[in-house]
Amino acid sequence: MKQLLYGVAYYDEYMPCERLEKDIEMMKDAGINVVRIAESTWSTHEPQNGVFDFGSVDRVLNAMHRAGIKVIVGTPTYAIPTWMVKEHPEVLAITPKGPGKYGARQIMDITNPTYLFYAERIIRKLIGHVKDHPAVIGYQTDNETKHYDTTGPNVQVLFVKYMKEKFKTLDNINSQFGLDYWSNRINSWEDFPSVVGTINGSLGSEFATFQRQLVTDFLAWQVSIVNEYKRSDQFVMQNFDFEWRGYSYGIQPRVNHFEAAKAFDITGVDIYHPSQDDLTGIEISFGGDVARSTKGTNYLVVETEAQAFTNWVPYPGQLRLQAFSHLASGANMVAYWHWHSIHNSFETYWKGLLSHDFEPNPVYIEAKTIGRDFERLSPHLVNLKKNNKVAILVSNESLTAIEWFKFNFSSSKNYNDIVRMMYDELYKMNIGCDFVNPSSDNLEDYQMIIVPALYSAPDLLLERLNEFVRNGGHIVHTFKSGFTDEHVKVRTTHQPGIINEACGIYYNMFVEPKNVSLRDDPFQVGQKQNTVETWMELITPTTAEVLAYYDHPHWGKYAAITENHYGKGLATYIGCIPSSAIIKKVLEQAVKKANLWGVDQELAFPIIVKSGINPKGKKVHYYFNYSDNQNSIKYPYNDGVELLSGS
Repeated sequence: MKQLLYGVAYYDEYMPCERLEKDIEMMKDAGINVVRIAESTWSTHEPQNGVFDFGSVDRVLNAMHRAGIKVIVGTPTYAIPTWMVKEHPEVLAITPKGPGKYGARQIMDITNPTYLFYAERIIRKLIGHVKDHPAVIGYQTDNETKHYDTTGPNVQVLFVKYMKEKFKTLDNINSQFGLDYWSNRINSWEDFPSVVGTINGSLGSEFATFQRQLVTDFLAWQVSIVNEYKRSDQFVMQNFDFEWRGYSYGIQPRVNHFEAAKAFDITGVDIYHPSQDDLTGIEISFGGDVARSTKGTNYLVVETEAQAFTNWVPYPGQLRLQAFSHLASGANMVAYWHWHSIHNSFETYWKGLLSHDFEPNPVYIEAKTIGRDFERLSPHLVNLKKNNKVAILVSNESLTAIEWFKFNFSSSKNYNDIVRMMYDELYKMNIGCDFVNPSSDNLEDYQMIIVPALYSAPDLLLERLNEFVRNGGHIVHTFKSGFTDEHVKVRTTHQPGIINEACGIYYNMFVEPKNVSLRDDPFQVGQKQNTVETWMELITPTTAEVLAYYDHPHWGKYAAITENHYGKGLATYIGCIPSSAIIKKVLEQAVKKANLWGVDQELAFPIIVKSGINPKGKKVHYYFNYSDNQNSIKYPYNDGVELLSGS
């Protein structure tokens, strides 16, 4: 990409009055150089079956081109029109909650042949119509695509076919998945039951893997159609999203980002995050690191907030802080959802860059400063390359398996809580991270790998992790790692299975901690922070050194945290869920032993440091202050130019 993109989603179709030329004037004044259109308005583009009207698209494309603003066109397949449901109600997804009802978006069955017929037709009509327009620089396929829990009869047929191809025989499935339990054994392919009611975690987890594959296949199918039309100077992307907790939080359960991203030219991502007093930059960094890692290169922030909800309206200066935070993780585009606030329907109060009155407001005025910064600094900041030495291994399979087998009956914690428990402390220490997944072939590119709760994993992956340590790498495993195979079958060996070789430990009991701490406060975090909650494994070291024992009258002889020299490397094992203060100390110690502690680590949250190499071969350092307090730092390098001021 030749320049930074600063953009908005723009829906001329939603406007209650004629605004296009005035909007463009205000966009230009704010430095907006790209808009995203068309992905949300299928019913406008095809008001009746086979009747096409791209007048609104042409109107915006022509006006933007005259103004020198680039356009990304979306395929409008994620929100289906009323006529389709009237004529073909079977296109609505049947989910575990029952048949779908029309009204919301993303309610269709992405495997339904009728839906796919109409989806292909609108894609070909729209992309064929706009492909030669000089304003169009790229395409977005669908929108935040997931499988929408589709489980109808046609999905069941596809799943049985998938199981036949993957496992070959029912005897193999019955054996691998333990289906003799409670008479769940399947003795005929014709008898293969719907997974909706299953109590078998292995079968349920395999179905979740299959559903994620449906998303990968659906997106690759759309990309293949768009690729027939796109010019060589145009790209295709998708805006992936994350586990949602009122904002973007963790790894998406319903999509395998690493597999789905393979079909695209560039990864797009939607990142929404807390603001005001709750702005930490963690979610911006996490989402960006995942997006960058999917293809190992720069990415586009397709959606982020301008104002949105009442608790997201940024304090003065925060919009600028947020925009540069995206760039620091490797984003080449920052785009807001959306330009103008909508006056009707579901997202009326998810406010855009402009409020409902369309007038300049403090957020818009601050956006103007960002637009000027991006334009001026683009040659220095575009295409920032990262060279992180730490990676976090994330696994959709473990995420799903832990949903089936939670930490305990009273805990609401899930896999993403453990991922974020590790990531957040690394972020606060200014340790740059990439993400890898079980099929990644570049583990050797890193000096340290963090492995949170790798509950479900094949032997080969665990052996690769042992080899990583044996060859000199440093690894930090958490509890529940290595426990089951790829079919969520518990290993019959001492836990933690194969990785006990590198970790130098074993255990066969685990309990819920009650009034447990670590003996003698080994990490010196103080009484209030010296805590263990939710899960603890009763570890016996074989060759490992014990970093912490439990402090408990009955469990006190067992180790909680260990480290083990294995081959040329070092393996740390955290067998419980301790406080964030303890996690910080354990990770800090591991980072130092991996010789990854440098001048950036002398600073810590709320001062965040990120860096990368720009196309000129210069190292760019970003310094962020995520607090209301003024902080000063001493620049630790010999020389440099402060790019915002030029000094």
